[in-house]
Amino acid sequence: MATLNEDARNLLSRPVYAWVTTLRPDGSPHSTVVWVDVDGDEIIFNTAVGRAKERHLRKDPRVSIGVLDPEDAYHLVSVSGTARLEIDSADAVIDRLAKKYLGVDSYPFRRPDEQRITVRVEPRQIIHNTGR
Repeated sequence: MATLNEDARNLLSRPVYAWVTTLRPDGSPHSTVVWVDVDGDEIIFNTAVGRAKERHLRKDPRVSIGVLDPEDAYHLVSVSGTARLEIDSADAVIDRLAKKYLGVDSYPFRRPDEQRITVRVEPRQIIHNTGR
């Protein structure tokens, strides 16, 4: 497992939007924008069961996450790794991300018919640039 340095960890801890790339069943990439955070040595994000990200990761756990500092286009972190899906505490995780990104205590877009799921990414490769 690769380890995030302090600057990479700090960038991922800021409310900066990330893009996540998963692999479709035909092997083609699928990228979406997500909220991320760091938990220990893992990068986490949250989605709903049944969405493309969750379906793709169940078939192939390889994933890539990138974050670009909006104040410095040369300050970035790109992590490739293996995803692990967790249902337990997923509602708490999306609430934590809503607090980070929106400043609210509870995720306001929750739908009664969806089940949240947390994706934990163990870094295998890290590309990091401290910027200018």
